[in-house]
Formats: sequence, structure tokens, C-alpha cells
Amino acid sequence: MSASSLDTLVSALSSQDVPCERTARSAFAETLADHLRAPAVGVPLDDLGASLADADVTVDPTPARLKAAQTGVTPASFAIADYGSVVIPDSSAGTELASLFVDRHVAVVDARDVVPGREAAFDRFGEAFRERGDSGIVATGPSATADMGELVRGAHGPSEVHVIVLEDDDE
Repeated sequence: MSASSLDTLVSALSSQDVPCERTARSAFAETLADHLRAPAVGVPLDDLGASLADADVTVDPTPARLKAAQTGVTPASFAIADYGSVVIPDSSAGTELASLFVDRHVAVVDARDVVPGREAAFDRFGEAFRERGDSGIVATGPSATADMGELVRGAHGPSEVHVIVLEDDDE
């Protein structure tokens, strides 16, 4: 991932009114705290080298806690810089639920997993589909519809999306 891809991602997210914060892994808990609105649910971030252990986030929530949640915190498999999109993986841990059934979704992605555009994303998708049978959601900004006139955010998912990009502490 080049620095320009990360800059492109931040710019594309900004154009969609999606806050994006770059942070060192060691500062993740503090950064995440600024984006949480309680109650919060989440999915383990182990593959990203981050943890929700020090955050006020319920991991493996019950259906009742998921229904009551204001914020969902999930890993993103990767981000597509040109589109300002994050790819939310399907998982048995409930990643889709924690990203779609909340008012605020906080997606966490590794800076090394930011691809520049559609071709790189298709290459990445193809590998995941062929080798592991993976699936996922390509999320671009908050859910919105104008089907009935005025633009309404949160009609089919979160009305707010926040992205945290994890960087190595020496970057």
C-alpha cells in the first residue's frame, strides 16, 4: 500500500462525510474511545493486531444487546481507496450484524490493506473467493436512500460510519 492510496482513501471518505482517523496500534484504544457511543458491540480484531479488551465494547453480544447497541466495531478485510469503501467480511463472529444493525459503525482496517482501486479490489476478492470461499459487504459511506423524496440516512443500515486506519507504531 502506497502512501498515496491511504491519502486517496482519507479524501474519498471525507467527501462522503465519513470521519477517518489514522492511528498507531499502540494508541488504538484511545482513538476508538473517541468514536464510541454506548452501548457498543463488536467483533474481535485479532487479525489486525488490535484489541477491544480495553474498550467499553461487548464482544459476542446477545441479540438483545445487539438490538440496543448504538455503535458496532468491526474489522474490515481491506479498503478500496478510490471509492472510500471498506470491505466487511462475513464471519461466524457476527461481523455483518455488528456493522449493519447499529446507528454508528466503526470499521477498523490495517493501513497495509488499503488497495488503490477496483482492479486491485477484484484481485483481492477473487483470491478470497477462490481460496477460502469468503464473502463480504462493500460498504461505501452511511446507508442512505432518497426513494421517497428527501435523502434519509440510516434507512438500511448505519446512519454514521467512522473508519480507523491502523498503522505500525514506527510509521
